[in-house]
Amino acid sequence: MKNIQNKKILIAGGKGFLGTALFRYFTNNQNVVWLLTRNPKNKQDIYWDGKTLGEWTDKIDLADIVINLCGKSVDCRYTEKNKKSILDSRIRPTKILDEAIAKSTTKPSVFINASSSTVYVHSEDTPMTESAGIIGNDFSENIVKAWEAAFFENKMEGVKKAALRISFVLGKDGGAIPKLATFAKLGLGGQQGNGKQMISWIHVEDFCVAVDRIIQRDNLQGAINLASPHPVSNKDFMAYFRKIVHAPFHIPQPAWLLEIGTFFLRTETELVLKSRYIHPEVLLEDGFEFKYPRLEEIDNLLT
Repeated sequence: MKNIQNKKILIAGGKGFLGTALFRYFTNNQNVVWLLTRNPKNKQDIYWDGKTLGEWTDKIDLADIVINLCGKSVDCRYTEKNKKSILDSRIRPTKILDEAIAKSTTKPSVFINASSSTVYVHSEDTPMTESAGIIGNDFSENIVKAWEAAFFENKMEGVKKAALRISFVLGKDGGAIPKLATFAKLGLGGQQGNGKQMISWIHVEDFCVAVDRIIQRDNLQGAINLASPHPVSNKDFMAYFRKIVHAPFHIPQPAWLLEIGTFFLRTETELVLKSRYIHPEVLLEDGFEFKYPRLEEIDNLLT
């Protein structure tokens, strides 16, 4: 399947790691990409506040595709204030984009919204698929449920909707990889907890190509898992990092030590102790071929 070309694409939340990757990918393939941002700096940037309608809605009538990646990072302590901010930062942009599309004269054909694979329960031995995955009921899982509910609430004729249940995205230019590499070099690359929790991941190049395919294929809609078909245990994942950074030694990090560390780092142990065993059933059944299906096949993660 060829890459999409000569399309007009509007990305909200496009200044982060994933938005930057998609901007580069789509512009390299001769598409016009606009970025909705609170801090416009370049010619492709358009101001919006993520909460209210404004002049930015003019681009909705011109866009073939709208992609929403907005959402506060969950790398924080789950205080009541942060919980509210995490939820609001996802729901408000989703709803205002949906409202703008509903009111537009010429609607985009595709509306894609970010979501998260953390919607599924902790699982160390059972893969979570779109058709049979078990949806959880804790704080993080309920955030994703509310996010997807807000996205799919309003059905619009002629507008395909897809929610990306994104797993851990690997790429050298951002996300958690540079930080993990630094920790491993300092000897903090040991397994976390008992090391049995599964880590579902996807290389950033496969992420971009998968989004492209979702745009093109009419049958690819609804909630879609974005993850490699071969997740690995935390123990093996950390061993891979130690290998690629040539870590001289490593210190295992039991759960009790992680509780202390995350308190001082102002984050939560859930981010490393929850087992995310995700299977990309929908993509594989559609014939999608991953460039990096296995972790050991990635040779350019840090170079």
